[in-house]
Parts: sequence; structure tokens; C-alpha cells
Amino acid sequence: MTDKTLKYAAGGVMSLEAYSPGMPIDELQRRLGVSNAIKLASNENPLGMSDKVKAAIAAAVARDNLALYPDGSGHRLKAKIAAMHDIALDRITLGNGSNDIIELLGRVFTGPGRAALYSQHAFAVYSIITQAQDARAVIVPARPATDAQPYGHDLPAFSKALAANPDVALVFIANPNNPTGTVLEPREIEAFLATTPASVVVALDEAYFEYLDPALRPDSRALLDRYPNLIVFRTFSKAYGLAGLRVGYSLSSPALADVLNRVRQPFNNNSLALLAAEVALDDQDYVAKSVELNGRERTRLADALQAKGLTVLPSQANFLTVGFGRDAKPVHQALLEQGVIVRPLASYEMPQFLRVTVGTPQENDRFLEALTQALATA
Repeated sequence: MTDKTLKYAAGGVMSLEAYSPGMPIDELQRRLGVSNAIKLASNENPLGMSDKVKAAIAAAVARDNLALYPDGSGHRLKAKIAAMHDIALDRITLGNGSNDIIELLGRVFTGPGRAALYSQHAFAVYSIITQAQDARAVIVPARPATDAQPYGHDLPAFSKALAANPDVALVFIANPNNPTGTVLEPREIEAFLATTPASVVVALDEAYFEYLDPALRPDSRALLDRYPNLIVFRTFSKAYGLAGLRVGYSLSSPALADVLNRVRQPFNNNSLALLAAEVALDDQDYVAKSVELNGRERTRLADALQAKGLTVLPSQANFLTVGFGRDAKPVHQALLEQGVIVRPLASYEMPQFLRVTVGTPQENDRFLEALTQALATA
């Protein structure tokens, strides 16, 4: 494209840097000539999808009906979600992953003259959609490194920022937060909602909800009935193991769901994705198995990293954020050269940290062995 071709591109889009996902295994192997690489960069479920989901997909492919458009309303999946959460169908919005919900919220509630508020070190897509919409970003400093939830959300500071910025129309809260893994206590979330103007939409991102200690889980379903300006969204990409199929959903008031569905693309979930999510919801034993493995391995991995003298942020997700006390880029490169892909966090203003997904026991052992060598050479 020439500069003339881009004359009418939105200013916010032109000043964006594209989101950089975790490096695919094939790309690493091609770039560095390594083999048997493992990817611990994108917080996927190391167990993959359940056998029941695999069987359902295989049967659907065998029926050879994929030339037909999917159910644009996702009625069967919505019905299962409605039963799970005891909520009406008209309060559910389906997304192509929960990222899709974030984009819908940005399209509806932000733009020139309006602002979105979120935390420093929060999920990059909040910033991307805000800037793409030519909206203003109000970024609240994270909690200090000495806090019990270091680098996490500071909701009292959110409230002060809201009072000082009347153009804020949308607030993003990630619980647990990506990339830090930090969590908010349920009372903190409700206290914030109780003081937030009803005209401000509060988006509670619960992508990692299933990994939360049950004692720390907010009753977000009950909060929805008390605060009509709240919207809660979750994903099938993590604990359900469907990251490659892209399915997410939100729960909200009927009014919020209605406006999101007005801009939601037709057929934003393909037929196999809808089917997989339906079957996955019925296979809660598999979710429990995935969560149990994560909790056990997360503790083991954190202990091993701390034994190496590294900083490990407290995590309630399926990843750990590890601090090296120095620029982590050489360590990241040394790991890549050994075929271990983790996530650098310089783009999150955390250049001394790497984020590592909790994998299988074998993958975690491989990471720890590679890290020992990386620390000795990088």
C-alpha cells in the first residue's frame, strides 16, 4: 500500500502496534532449526480438548454438513449456558473467543470524546480496541511490587480515576489478570461496582475463572442482578481446551446484550466451535481434571522457580509470571534456542519478567531444565 492509499485510515489504527501472539512451534523450529519444541506462551490447556469433544467433532465432519451456515443465534449453546448460570437467553452474547466480546464493547461504548479505563499491566486487547476506536485511554497505575497482589488492579484508584474523568464510558477489570495472574477479592469488586455510576459499563473479564480458588471466586452471576451496568465474559479457550476453535460468551442485562448483538457479526461462531462448546460444557469432569492438574503443577513450578532465587507473582490462573531482576530478553532468547517458547512481557511494561504457561509435568520439567541452562549462559 502507498501512503495515499491509507489517507482515510483511522488515526487510532495507524498509530497502533499489532498484537503479537505467542510464537507458534512451527515458526520457532523453522527460524532456529530446533526440533521437539514446546509452547508455554499462550496459556492453552496442555491436555487439549476432551475425548468427548474430539468424538463429537469427528462425527460432525463425517456427516458432511459443513457446507451449510451455522446457527447464527447459537441457540443450543446459549440454552446450555443459560441453564448453567440460571440466566435468560436474552442476556447472553456469543463471541469468537472472549476477545470478540471486548471488541464489541469497544465498538459500542468507546469512540471520539469517550474513554475506557483499565489497569497498567492489563490485557493488551483493552488498549488495542480503545486506540483503534480513537477513544481516550485512562490507565490506572498497578499495585506496587511490595503489595500482596503485586502489579495487580488497584480498584480504589479506579474509583478515583472515574471521578476525575467523566468521559469514561467503559471500565475493564480482569480477574484473574493477564499477564500477572493476580486476583481481586470479591468484596473489592462489589465495593467498586457500588460506587460506579450506572452510566458506566463495567466489563469483568473472567477468562481464567475456572482456575480460581473457589474461596476467591466472586458470585458474578448474583452481581449481574444487582448492577445492570455490569457485563461478565468468559471463554472456552482455557480450561475447556478449545483455544483453536474460538468460543467465548458474555452475561449481562438484556439491554446490554441487545446492543452487543446489534453489532455482532453474523455467524461469528462456526458450526464445529458451537458443537465443541456444547459438548465441553457437559464434560465438567474434564474441566475439573484440567483445573486439578493446573493447581498441582502451578504450585510445583512456583516452588522450583523460587528455589532458583527468582520472583514469582502470586497467580490464580494457568500461568506464572516470573521476575529475573534484570532484562529478561536474553533469558527468553536462550530458552527459544533450546526449543522452549514462553512469553516476554516488555510490551506490558514488565521487561524483567517472562510469563510461562503451566504445562504437563513433562513440559514443566523441560522448561525448568532449559531455564537452568539459560540462567547460566544468558
